Amino acid sequence: MAEKIKQALASVKGYTTRKDEQLPTFQSEEELKRQKRIKLFTYIGIFIVFQIIVMTVFGLTVMKVKTPKVRLGDISVQELTSVPATPSFNTSFTTQIRVKNTNWGPYKFDAGIATFMYQGVPVGQVAIPKSKAGMRSTKKINVEVSLNTDALPSSSTLSNELNSGVLTLTSQAKLTGKVELMLIMKKKKSANMDCTIAFDLSTKTVKSLQCK
Repeated sequence: MAEKIKQALASVKGYTTRKDEQLPTFQSEEELKRQKRIKLFTYIGIFIVFQIIVMTVFGLTVMKVKTPKVRLGDISVQELTSVPATPSFNTSFTTQIRVKNTNWGPYKFDAGIATFMYQGVPVGQVAIPKSKAGMRSTKKINVEVSLNTDALPSSSTLSNELNSGVLTLTSQAKLTGKVELMLIMKKKKSANMDCTIAFDLSTKTVKSLQCK
C-alpha cells in the first residue's frame, strides 16, 4: 500500500515538473506575438505619417494654383520716325506676347488685346489669339505692332520728349482663362501685363523694356 502511494506521489511530481518546463516556452511565444503586433502598429503609424506628409507637400505644390504671367518679349524695331515740331511719331516692330504658366497643369486662355499707350492714351493695339500655355511652360505668340499718334491730342509734353531723343510708351493686357489640374479641377485665373518701353530715337532701337 505504501509502495502505491509513493508511486502516485512520484507521478504527480513528474507531471508538475513537465508543466513547469512547458510554461517558459508558452510565455516566449506570447512575447513574440506581442512584439510582432507592436512592430505592425509601428509600421502602420509610420505609413500614415508618411502619407500625411506626401499629401501636405502635394497640396502645397502641385495643387496650389498660381496666377500666370504675361510679358512682352524682345522687340525688333522695323520703323521708327518722329517729328518734334508736329509733334508726332510712327513706329512698327515685331515682338512676342509671352504667357508663362508655372502650374502643374495647362492654362487655357481666351482671346485678348494688348494696348500700347502714350501717357495713358492708346496709340495702337494688337490682338492676342485664344490659346493654351502648357504645364510649367511659356506660350510665345509672335505679333506685329504698328503705332502712331493719330489719336493723340496736341501735346507739348510729347514734343519735349521727342526732342530729348527718348520716347516712352506703356503696354497693358489682360487674359482670362482657367488652369486645369489633374484633369478634374479647373480654376479661373486672370493674367495681367504692364510693360514700359523706352525707344532711343537716334539709334531707332529699344533702350529698355521693363514688365511687371
